[in-house]
Amino acid sequence: MHVLAVLDTMMQIQPRELASSGILVTPVALGLWPISGMTSAGVNDRDSLATIDAAIGAGINFLDTAYCYGANGESERLLGQAIRGRRNGLVIATKCGIRWEHDGSRINDASPERIRIECDESLERMGLDHIDLMYLHSADGRIPVEASAGALLEIQQCGKSRITGVSNLSLVDLQKFHAVCPVSVVQLKYNMVQRQIETDIVPWCREQGISLAVYWPLMKGLLAGKMRRDFTFDPSDKRLTYPVFQSPQWERNQDLLDELEKISNDTGKPVPELVVAWTIQRPGITAALCGAKRSWQIEESARAMSGPLALETVARIDRAIEARDQAEISANSSSNDT
Repeated sequence: MHVLAVLDTMMQIQPRELASSGILVTPVALGLWPISGMTSAGVNDRDSLATIDAAIGAGINFLDTAYCYGANGESERLLGQAIRGRRNGLVIATKCGIRWEHDGSRINDASPERIRIECDESLERMGLDHIDLMYLHSADGRIPVEASAGALLEIQQCGKSRITGVSNLSLVDLQKFHAVCPVSVVQLKYNMVQRQIETDIVPWCREQGISLAVYWPLMKGLLAGKMRRDFTFDPSDKRLTYPVFQSPQWERNQDLLDELEKISNDTGKPVPELVVAWTIQRPGITAALCGAKRSWQIEESARAMSGPLALETVARIDRAIEARDQAEISANSSSNDT
């Protein structure tokens, strides 16, 4: 079935326009980093293809990958295989400017020449003649961001992409890029415990009419509610390098999850569904990229599109987040006083 026809059959799902492009996307998108297999154990082609199929079956039409998702482009290749013969109605996004060397080292290269090469290779991997949304994945610190913008503008003008986006840029670099190549979508991290973009990026994007597609809405599984106080991490788990998984933030985040579980029990909505639904209802947020390597994971996230949360539910969640933030402010104040 055509994806937009699927949307019409699902109650209260409202596609959202990316900037003023006329391109409509679902507010929950499938993020395809996990199926690259680079940081997730137990990844295989069968489950990865089934996950993409489940996302489309659940009504999701926004699929997000990148040139560097996989040492050899595994994510883009699998996406191309999964969408073959059913491209119509899907919105495909990829990113350029980061690659992996044979020794496993990461190279940030946003030079115009490299951007052109990666664009063509991405299209070849996916079996496409154009991409809906091409992002600059990151500034590389050497190449002026305006030069990267010029290359992406050329790609758009020659029809290899419909619109252009940027990911992981500061507001200053975003403004420089936008002055050369109009930005339709900005992609940055955002979730209940990482809301820094609310102070600058979100207001600016809203003023400019630019869409925001945010990643880590579940903060690498933390806000899914399945890693509670007694959870034991493998010592090699890279999540342990993030402050939200370390004391004292870990304890405060567990207190937040206690409150989210109470709200979940009262509403009958699982914690992950509540968290994603809250995210896509935030002012200025167009879509939340939900990573998955199993069908049930993206199906769980997709249910957040079944309808808006009640105002009282949103208010309870906001109060729980505010309590967590106040606890962190108080702890930091006490620490500075000693």
